[in-house]
Amino acid sequence: MKVLKFLLVGIFFGIVLVKSEAVSWYRIYEMFKFQSFHMYGIIGSAVFLGVLFVWLFKIFSVKNIEGDKIYLIPKDSGFIRYIVGGTVFGLGWALAGACPGPLYVLLGTGVISMLIVIAAAVFGTFVYGVLKNKLPH
Repeated sequence: MKVLKFLLVGIFFGIVLVKSEAVSWYRIYEMFKFQSFHMYGIIGSAVFLGVLFVWLFKIFSVKNIEGDKIYLIPKDSGFIRYIVGGTVFGLGWALAGACPGPLYVLLGTGVISMLIVIAAAVFGTFVYGVLKNKLPH
């Protein structure tokens, strides 16, 4: 039963991504060429809501599904880490025409070439797992 509710939330999320055109290659192309505000509005709304919910979690001591209090551990990391990570993420997004979230949504809409991108993403995650201890964190 737990799996069913996550599946339903995933299907709903996929429908929202398709209907909002967040998975549209043309919208992503417009964003990277600074020709349209559409994707920046979606991303900005997500960032705003993320900040709002984290703030609310801290104020109201929200608990997880198992009843334990959610603790947010502050990270002590450098600025360069985010610049490099964001650059790699952005390059992958620009090359694939999609960020990792909607890959399965695009596959579900019939874009079969996303199988190649999903395989590359899984392989990249595997390589990171192998090299993780040798990388500066």
